Parts: sequence; C-alpha cells; structure tokens
Amino acid sequence: MAAADQAAAAAGRPGLVLMEAAGAAVVREIAARWSKRPVRVLCGPGNNGGDGYVIARLLAARGWPVRVMALEGAPPPGGDAAGMAHLWRGRVDPMTAEDLRPGDLVVDALFGAGLSRPLAGAAAEAVARINALGLTCVGVDVPSGVDGDSGRILGAAPFCALTVTFFHPKPGHLLVPARERIGELVIADIGLPETVLDAAPPRAFVNGPGLWTLPRPAVEGHKFARGHAVVIGGARMTGAARLAARACRRVGAGLLTIACAEEARLIYALDQPGAMVWGIGGEGPIARLLDDPRRNAFLLGPGYGRGAETAALALMLAKGGRALVLDADALTSLSGKLEEFSRTLCYDCVLTPHEGEFRALFAAALGAEAAPERGRLARARAAARASGAVVVLKGPDTVIAAADGRAAISVGAPADLATAGSGDVLAGLVLGLLAQGLPGFEAAAAAVWLHGAAGRAAGPGLIAEDLPEALPALLAALRSAPSPNRRPTDRTV
Repeated sequence: MAAADQAAAAAGRPGLVLMEAAGAAVVREIAARWSKRPVRVLCGPGNNGGDGYVIARLLAARGWPVRVMALEGAPPPGGDAAGMAHLWRGRVDPMTAEDLRPGDLVVDALFGAGLSRPLAGAAAEAVARINALGLTCVGVDVPSGVDGDSGRILGAAPFCALTVTFFHPKPGHLLVPARERIGELVIADIGLPETVLDAAPPRAFVNGPGLWTLPRPAVEGHKFARGHAVVIGGARMTGAARLAARACRRVGAGLLTIACAEEARLIYALDQPGAMVWGIGGEGPIARLLDDPRRNAFLLGPGYGRGAETAALALMLAKGGRALVLDADALTSLSGKLEEFSRTLCYDCVLTPHEGEFRALFAAALGAEAAPERGRLARARAAARASGAVVVLKGPDTVIAAADGRAAISVGAPADLATAGSGDVLAGLVLGLLAQGLPGFEAAAAAVWLHGAAGRAAGPGLIAEDLPEALPALLAALRSAPSPNRRPTDRTV
C-alpha cells in the first residue's frame, strides 16, 4: 500500500484526494448501518488521523453529533493530515478515555496498518475503555494496535463492529488473532487504479477459486490420465491413511494404491474396495513402487509412525522424482534433517504441519524466523524458502506458502474441523490434486479451500468421515459456476 500511494501521487492522484475518498467511504458505510447518534472520532497524528478528520467533517455535514478527540495534538504541519485537520471546523479535544460514554459510536482513526509498536498511554486507555464498555467501534484501515503484516495485537486493539480498508485487504485483516478484532470487513474503492501495483505486485492472496482451477476429466480421458496416487499406510493407526485415501479418490485421482505392512493388508482391502493394496514384503519394498512412472504422487505420514525409518523413507521419496505430500509423523521424523531434505528434494512437495509439527521441523533450522511473534505468514514463507517445498501451516487462518514467495491465506473454515482425522483428509485432498497434475502451490491452496468448504457443508457435529462425502456436491457447484471474478481487490493482500 505504501508503494501504491507513492505510485498514485506520481501519476497525479494526490494524497489529499485519496484521503477525502477514504473518509467518504467510511462515512457511507457508517450511514448505511446506524442511525444518527453521538460519534467520537479518535484521531492520531498521521494519515490515519487525517482520514478521521475527513470522517468527522462529512458526518457533521449530514447532521450527526460529532466530537473529535485527538492524540498528541494537531498533526505535523505540511502533511495531508494537517490539511484535513485544518478543514475541520469543530472543536478538537485531547483524548481522554473517561469522555467515551455508553451509547457512543467510536471511529478509531488513531493508527493504520503500519503501526510497529504497542499501544500505550492515552491510546491504550481509550482502547481499553471501548472494549470494557462494549462500544460500537468502526476501524479505519485496521483497528489500532493491529499489526497489518502479521495480524498480531500490539498491546491492545479494539473489538470493531466494522472495519473499512482501502483498495486491497492487508494480511492482518485475515490472520488470527487480529481477525477477531475486525468485525465486518469492507474493502472500499478510493480511485486507485490497479496499475499502481505494477512496480510492486502483490505476492499474497486470499485463497479461493480465483486463484486456482480444478482439473476436469477429458471426454477422451481414462483413469491413468487422472493420476495414480500412492498412500503409505501404517500397520496400527490405519484410520488415518484410509481417510486420506478416500479423500484422494473423491477429489478425482484416477487410481490409488495403499502400501502397507502385510499384517494390515486385509484392513485396507476391506475398507477401500476401489483401491489397490500393495503389501510391503509380499509385492516388495516401497522403493519398487517407483518403478512404474504412472504412480505419480505419494503421501507419507498419516498414522505411519515416527522414527528413523520414517525419516529415511521420506528422504527416499523426496529424490524419487514424484509429487510428494508429507504430513504428521513424516514431518516430526524429519526433525533435525531439514537441510538434508531440502538438498534431496527434486520435485513438487507439499508439507502440511500444524503448529507443533512446524516447530519440530523448522524451529531449530530457522531460529528467529520461526518465532511466533514473526506471524504465521512470515513464518510459513520462511519455512517454504528453507525447505524448497510448499508449506501449509494449518490453523484457523491456514497459510499456504511457496518457496518463490507466493502465499495464500484461507478464511472461513469452521472450528468444527478441529476433530480427529480432519488433517488426514486434507493431506489426501492435496495428494489427489497433485496426482491430477496441479502444481504444488495450486494443489495445496485448492485442497485447503475444499477442506474448509466441506466442513461448512457438513456443519456442526461433523466427523472426518463426513468431509470426503461432501466433495461431490462442492465439485459439481464449482464446475457449473461461471468463471471466477479475478479482480485483485478480491484476492490479493
């Protein structure tokens, strides 16, 4: 956004014009939701405060009772914020938390997305009172105290009913914990043309169908054209691999083989009549599965067990020249071997860690870059660079990151997905899309979106077994939908 502002100014779109448009956008959204009532506009010393002065002036012109409360006095002279403060003809009071009263509508124009230090002093006291009284609060750009890059809360931040941002969303609007402070998010058009991003195109996206296209079976196609996936299953915790296998087949893989120890063969064969079962020891070692080039995507980890054998198998598959998904036990087994893995990896690979698995695999190798305070987006990107793989950092705000810096943030997945086996289903979805030829980043992003959509379709009370069964209706809806609207305002951050 900083680059966009500079480019807009260079193109003859001055900051005062953009600030007026931003303030007008916030006023329109307020007037559309609430009746006239006392408004307290909290103005900071920077451009966010300048937006606040515009909002105060335009609301007052509509007949709303408005009071401006300023932090640290007037904005520095010479800037756009000072120009807008000069146009405000009402009184400006110093910010005092006690002056915020029940029934007030508060406009938070203290600090924007670029805040880099915790809120303190009068700003922190005002935010604390907003939250304590449960006041209706409207955030301008981002709620003050939200780190726009990482979604962290810097000391404190108000719980907003509405946040109005401009041109594109910021990562902090989508990432937890800040997402819980945003309320309804409106992305307002303030007249910035998309060309202002030519010098610094976004590399982060809101995950959705505009970002990827699912493969479709060709009329003249056959099952081998849709990929032959391999799930390597454990001998004891067989449910994990079975869930992954079912999801893989439901999402469209043409064939699937489950490789397992001989003693578990019957369990897999009876549960998956549409799958082939490869008995390790009977048919041969796992390495022999690579002899057939039509087996083009492998999954290792769900229910397989941790240890040196699993790590060795993961490294063998990494240099096998096939698409690969590593999940669960495979990730923790590679702890301390990240550098060796990254040197070995020679083809598309997707890693799907939850927070604990992420720490086990990446904390020592990445050091400070893996620290939670860096934020999930930056951490996932660092992990992707270090591993050479696509990293799916799972959570309520799952982040998909590629080694080339691209990233997607998923929103809307229900909390009901926090149930045993849900992650195994996700790994199977990634596997099935890789087998059908989607590149790693697109396969991972599409799988995460489908996983969340299946969770919403299954609804409360879902169990992991419900998720693959929700896929046919979702896939049919995607096929029948018109081409997705690919406007960057809908999908980039």
